[in-house]
Amino acid sequence: MEQTLYEKVGGEEAVSKVVDYFYDELVLKDESVNHFFEHTDMEKQKSHQTKFISFALGGPKQYSGKSMAKAHEGLNLQPEHFNSIATHLHDALAHFGVPEADIQTALSKVATLKDDILYK
Repeated sequence: MEQTLYEKVGGEEAVSKVVDYFYDELVLKDESVNHFFEHTDMEKQKSHQTKFISFALGGPKQYSGKSMAKAHEGLNLQPEHFNSIATHLHDALAHFGVPEADIQTALSKVATLKDDILYK
């Protein structure tokens, strides 16, 4: 039986480390996107993101937050913002040794959400 990408990266504990690095070392230091998180409870955000990414990687369905469209409503995110976040996710996964092919699989799943995130 083939492992899910979630299992390959090390499960929720590993995803949580990726999410911490993603926000603390990449997103929040990027002036092109960090302003979107100025008034965000980052512990809550990290928890939601860990559950969401876990689910996106084939892990258990734990994410029960707002829909992607609702969560991004009023932000008017543009393609360059989406691309910055996707690049940061790529770099965070790579930082923790996730193979490029697996990163591309994860990013292709995230890309399916683009229409629910942009221009809201």
